[in-house]
Amino acid sequence: MAILNIRIIGDPVLRTVADPVTDFGPELAKLVADMTETMEDVDGAGLAAPQVGISQRVFTYRIDGVEGHIINPVLENSEDYQPDQVEGCLSIPGLGFPVRRFRSTRVTGVDMQGNPVTVEGEGMLARCFQHENDHLDGILYTDRLEGEDRKAALRSIRNASYGSVTERTTAKRAKTVGSSFGGAAPGSSFGAGGAGHAG
Repeated sequence: MAILNIRIIGDPVLRTVADPVTDFGPELAKLVADMTETMEDVDGAGLAAPQVGISQRVFTYRIDGVEGHIINPVLENSEDYQPDQVEGCLSIPGLGFPVRRFRSTRVTGVDMQGNPVTVEGEGMLARCFQHENDHLDGILYTDRLEGEDRKAALRSIRNASYGSVTERTTAKRAKTVGSSFGGAAPGSSFGAGGAGHAG
């Protein structure tokens, strides 16, 4: 297994709709293992394959003792919403804003062997599933912000000093990256997160 470089906002792979997985061989098993190790290394709640430069529909998650991976996920969301919580993202280090998410999510897909998987989640787990699945569609959580939060997020990202935040984060992560140069996000980031960071 290896700790992978986490791509930072501005990388085109984060804005690309990921391809469905069709090959369930050893390369996929290695990707899932490496993503899981990378997510744990940066204390993340989730991580999507595009965040490590792989444009495939795969994400890993770990919320309150519930952990796993989903390949080619399909989400069914409730019609009602949960209270807004601050989300962060390993690909947008140092920032966090409240994001509106559906209260519960049922995700279906397959595991690395191609076996059917169904997981239902509420609260933080549902938030994680929605955040990570967005990554597979080239969507970042900042795209879902509205009003002053959206303006503040875009201002922060455009701010000249934000480049130094991403450089510090990348350098810090580079110390643990095994197979490629780069890094992860600060603290406990989401793939999803309360104040945590999501993938």
